[in-house]
Amino acid sequence: MAKTPPDESATARTSSRPEPRVAKGFRDIEAAELRQQRAMLEKIRAVYERYGFEPLETPVIEYTDALGKFLPDTDRPNAGVFSLQDDDEQWMSLRYDLTAPLARYFAENAQRLPKPFRRYAMGSVFRNEKPGPGRFRQFTQFDADTVGTDSIAADAEMCMLAADALEALGIKRGDYIIKVSNRKVLDGIMEAVGLAGEENTSRRLAVMRAIDKLDRLGPKGVRLLLGEGRKDESGDFTVGAKLTDPQIGQIMVIFAIEGFADEAMDAMSVPTKRDGAGPEAIRKAESIRFDSIIGGMGPVSQKTAIGLQGLSELRDLWKLWSASGYNDGRIRIDPSVVRGLEYYTGPVFEAELTFEVKGDDGQPVRFGSVGGGGRYDDLVARFTGEKVPATGFSIGVSRLQAALSVIGQSATTELGPVVVLVMDKDQLGHYQMLTQKLRDAGLRAEMYLGSSGMKAQMKYADKRGAPCVIIQGSDERAKGEVTIKDLIEGAAWAKPSSAGTAAEDIKDNKDWKAARPAQIAVAEDKMIEAVRDIIARHT
Repeated sequence: MAKTPPDESATARTSSRPEPRVAKGFRDIEAAELRQQRAMLEKIRAVYERYGFEPLETPVIEYTDALGKFLPDTDRPNAGVFSLQDDDEQWMSLRYDLTAPLARYFAENAQRLPKPFRRYAMGSVFRNEKPGPGRFRQFTQFDADTVGTDSIAADAEMCMLAADALEALGIKRGDYIIKVSNRKVLDGIMEAVGLAGEENTSRRLAVMRAIDKLDRLGPKGVRLLLGEGRKDESGDFTVGAKLTDPQIGQIMVIFAIEGFADEAMDAMSVPTKRDGAGPEAIRKAESIRFDSIIGGMGPVSQKTAIGLQGLSELRDLWKLWSASGYNDGRIRIDPSVVRGLEYYTGPVFEAELTFEVKGDDGQPVRFGSVGGGGRYDDLVARFTGEKVPATGFSIGVSRLQAALSVIGQSATTELGPVVVLVMDKDQLGHYQMLTQKLRDAGLRAEMYLGSSGMKAQMKYADKRGAPCVIIQGSDERAKGEVTIKDLIEGAAWAKPSSAGTAAEDIKDNKDWKAARPAQIAVAEDKMIEAVRDIIARHT
């Protein structure tokens, strides 16, 4: 008997189907995490509003030339950003951060905005960079910025705002530090070690990015990036700043990366509230630490005018924090903070979590930086030709959310909707009416819209995280009643399944009636009150 040839057209149709997969470096975010994020963002927003900032939303895509000088100067500017051409052949890019769009907005609307202009913004940003564990190409930032003032008090306020935002999220004092330095000090040091001038622009940026990776790569990795370069675990090679050994040595010492003066290192270990130290002892130790750090940067920084200006600004910042009581370890000068973007021109700061947790391998893990920012006095000038001073702070929402989950400060998972089961398909209108009554009372509710029986409906309610289900058969309807089953009390049911859910044991209406402990029968007009009681019991 001859074999039937394969259906080539069917094979072709199968092979042409797209594979269901998320794009590399991106991820799907589900309901529980989104709800936790919403609660977290609301707490941050409340702090930003308390400081007087107003909300602003800018487009997720901008003309590429508006995004800033940190983009490469190429025919297709897609290194670091995702770019495309529109119908007019103009290059557009997904925003790299929320700061460059703010600069464009301010330049476009400067005549009608108050000066200084204070805004906060939250949204997704996109980086066309190599993804890795915990590093995605799309993530959420929450920024606050002040545009139109060169007062150092605006920078001090950003650091205080960062501390207040972390504490509002439940991160205890002593579990975080706001670390501060100044790009002017870095510029002075660069000049002193022979890296001044336009011809060294790319090398200076390479130095900044190398130092900015200290938390992740450690001193050895930073040394490699300051020199010829570094090969990562995957074999990819990052070209370094190509400094000489003497230049690398100066950079490493000045930025407290290694070999810092003994007295400065001793001063970094200040007593904390956890150690039982009182407020005055902590502030005195912090003052000693500040003097030691400034002294360590001084000999090189003071050789240049811009370096001297940077040191002076750090001293002024310290005075402002102290006046408001933030000189208790919450905010500290740290010369290793440089920030990786080129547009910073003055004070720069990072919010770092200091507590440790155990990783999957049992080794201690620190979350490190969860936010940062600084002064960027030249960004608006790209549009206007005039210097417009500005400063801002940005929280990395996803990273901070992961840290909050570890310490148990994330929002409690919300209950799912109340599910109204469909016992009699010819009564859909009545079940929909019951569902709408729950909604009109402000309760989350839905009617089961599938075509399955009792067991599948109960399974569905379990998967939805429903606190309870509404059940009304012909007998209940004749009496004007509904039966409400409390699903969270499932452990007390007569026959719990191996999975610990009620649905596995409820096969039909008869089984349901036998499992009575977590259910009540009430009149239809008492349904809202009874459901509220169940929800209140579990929240």
